[in-house]
Amino acid sequence: MTLCVSGLSAVRSGRTILHPTSLQIEPAARIGLVGASGSGKSTLGHALVDELRTQGRSVAHVPQSPDEALDPLRSMRFHWREAEMALGLNHDAARQQVLFNALRIGTGDLRKRPWGWSRGMQQRFVIAMALLGAPDLIVLDEPTSALDPVVAAQTMDLLDQFLADRDTAMVLITHDLGLAARRVSQLMVMEGGRIVETADTGAILNNPRTMAARALSAHRCWRASAC
Repeated sequence: MTLCVSGLSAVRSGRTILHPTSLQIEPAARIGLVGASGSGKSTLGHALVDELRTQGRSVAHVPQSPDEALDPLRSMRFHWREAEMALGLNHDAARQQVLFNALRIGTGDLRKRPWGWSRGMQQRFVIAMALLGAPDLIVLDEPTSALDPVVAAQTMDLLDQFLADRDTAMVLITHDLGLAARRVSQLMVMEGGRIVETADTGAILNNPRTMAARALSAHRCWRASAC
């Protein structure tokens, strides 16, 4: 079922940081939300998640750093059980194993706290928690910025493989055009709290129409990105 939102907006300290925005997201869509820092990408992502949850849709959010999702004083097992309870799910070892195998975290010791796992495994664990309820949409906000390029590429490869035969849509929020170029089929370019250009990924990369899109695509180093 298509996910629809309209009139998403945000005001902070009397200043509009997200102008009214409407979106339609098809099942299994792969969308990149790109723009310079301060363009409103993350604000739109949070507004989208909040509105769809209000509608009763299943939406998951993956933050930039696993530190934002994991309590350093709690075990990884505690986090997993908390995620299950939040979704109203009983513990299912088989379901857990499917996700852990898909994201290659099956060797992790759930008795340990987050700092007992590598950063890459921590972020893949957070992604596994996000996928736990088979969401209609997963929103990833700069999900690989805290990882080295090789680990980042591996993480995105594993996520792509897991989602390949599922209807879960993905919105990837990033300022890294190299990451978006390889992972999404549609780009939405933001500037000043507005979506100023929307098109297929190839069209924006090769024939951008707006100044914001031209500024992003002008930095050709994105072609060499490992992600």
